[in-house]
Amino acid sequence: MSDRPRPIDRLLEIMTRLRDPETGCPWDVEQSFQTIAPYTIEEAYEVADAIERGDMTALQEELGDLLLQVVYHAQMAREAGAFDFDAVAEEIADKMVSRHPHVFGDTEVADAQAQTRAWEEHKAAERRAKNGSGSDSALDNIPLPLPALVRAEKLGRRAARTGFDWPDPKQVVAKIEEELAELGQEIDRESDRERLAEELGDLMFASANLARHLGVDAEAALRHANAKFERRFRAMESRLAAEGKSPAQAGLTELERHWNEVKAAE
Repeated sequence: MSDRPRPIDRLLEIMTRLRDPETGCPWDVEQSFQTIAPYTIEEAYEVADAIERGDMTALQEELGDLLLQVVYHAQMAREAGAFDFDAVAEEIADKMVSRHPHVFGDTEVADAQAQTRAWEEHKAAERRAKNGSGSDSALDNIPLPLPALVRAEKLGRRAARTGFDWPDPKQVVAKIEEELAELGQEIDRESDRERLAEELGDLMFASANLARHLGVDAEAALRHANAKFERRFRAMESRLAAEGKSPAQAGLTELERHWNEVKAAE
């Protein structure tokens, strides 16, 4: 049997040494939960990007980077006397067992849809237990730092569980048309930026709820649209470069012609 430590034990030891006030890395020693949090979010997005691209080699690397973030936060918490990595792992293991009584207990679940309902009911019960005698809103514990598009979907989903929702996607489309008309009115009035931002926000919130009704991941859909725009714009640039021009040197009519040709060629 090898005496080599388990990879997770090795990683925990590496982080301990990096954070050692006397012999560690000066940069790592200076970090805090607040300064590391942006890196944690960034690494989660890089995991999503590797999945989107279907790159398993990159996914392995990015999952390691994300795991490092968990280890980093756990190490700082251990130094503060709050908790350690084992406590984090133990708590999530207990939570998974508790939320899957049909796997680890005697409860029976008819199908995936029934399991989703049971999961959400269990999470709601956990939120009520955490809140105690305080607020018990259906919207409790949706993290504020989430990307706004993701949080909009979660807010809509939580509200929908109480019955506060549109009956079908067509009514959400009607709401989007209503919000778009209101935004048009504010543009016609030459309203200030604050008012325009409010109406635009309403339009985007309704669009996120349409994605929820359609069973579409709004964030993923927008990433796909971004990638499509970037691909087409770069192709348009290449066409212009072949003519010895840049987009800035071409007029709008010429740009639209190339854009439409790129679209037609896809």
